[in-house]
Amino acid sequence: MTGTIEEFKKIVDAEAYFQFFNLPYDQHFVNVNRLHILKKFSQFMYQIDEQYPNLSAAEKLEKYSQALQQAYQVFIESTPHEQKLFKVFNDKPKNVVTLTEITSD
Repeated sequence: MTGTIEEFKKIVDAEAYFQFFNLPYDQHFVNVNRLHILKKFSQFMYQIDEQYPNLSAAEKLEKYSQALQQAYQVFIESTPHEQKLFKVFNDKPKNVVTLTEITSD
C-alpha cells in the first residue's frame, strides 16, 4: 500500500477504496451491496479509531484495509436484511399487525 491518509480521506467511491488498498472485489457484488459494505466499513473504521487512537497513519491504513476486507466478507456470508444496518430494516411498519400482537378475549 503506497497511498497516504490524506489520499484516503478524499475517496468517495466503494471501488476507489478497493483500488486504494489494492484489494480484489467483484464489481457486480459491489454494485448490489455498495451502501451496505460502505456502512459496515464505516462502523469498523469508527471502532478502530476508538480502540486505537494512537496509531500511526500507516498502521491506521493497514487496519482500515483489513476492515474493508471484513466488511466485504460480511455480505458474502450474510445479507443486508440480516445485518440491519439501516433504519429501514429496524423500523416496524405502521400499517401492519403481527400475529404476536393479536390476542383473544
